[in-house]
Amino acid sequence: MTITLAFDVYGTLINTHGLLQQLQTLVGDKAQPLSVSWREKQLEYSFRRGLMSNYLPFTECTRSALEYACQLHKVELSDEQKQELLNLYGKLPAFDDTLTGLQQSDPQQFNCFAFSNGTEAAVRGLLEHAGITSFFKDVVSVDDLKTFKPNPATYDYFMQRSQGDRDRSWLISSNPFDVIGARSSGMRAVWVQRTPEAIFDDWEVEPDLIVTSLEQIGDQILDYYTDN
Repeated sequence: MTITLAFDVYGTLINTHGLLQQLQTLVGDKAQPLSVSWREKQLEYSFRRGLMSNYLPFTECTRSALEYACQLHKVELSDEQKQELLNLYGKLPAFDDTLTGLQQSDPQQFNCFAFSNGTEAAVRGLLEHAGITSFFKDVVSVDDLKTFKPNPATYDYFMQRSQGDRDRSWLISSNPFDVIGARSSGMRAVWVQRTPEAIFDDWEVEPDLIVTSLEQIGDQILDYYTDN
């Protein structure tokens, strides 16, 4: 039976800190902390909007988070500079292991989907820019539900769209909240621990597998079924 893979996009396939060079040109040594705050606040705003049922698309969470990060780090950017950063956010680079990881996901064994908080248009733009669109059977965006991961409804929606078997459907994500959300909904999940410093939340829910690179995904999942 074919195995379904739901690849998270922002932070897993695509590097959300991929604008450091542009930020360094604008803000110098504040680039790294600003990038971190931008990403953290982007996620926080999506969580809050999801909980409050006060939905705006992920692109608007990104815009608001940039405003917050600039204020936090006392960075003054013009409206034109901010808009240029937001435009570049739609062309973020893929991680170095993204292409090879997808190439090793044999289509005879795996059905691959992009599964994201981003709008379908934004996600398709990122995948096209990275040259990886052809690896995915479809793009599943939670924008259709007007909420965000890790709302349980988003994982149920993915299962409806993918028409996979839940026990053979795997979320692939570097975001612990996403892994916990998928596992809580009955899906399998792989946590991509990109750096030794990355910490998984101390919850009662753990990933089925932990990898350090997307290149390990295919073999590790196949071995999981062999061993279990």
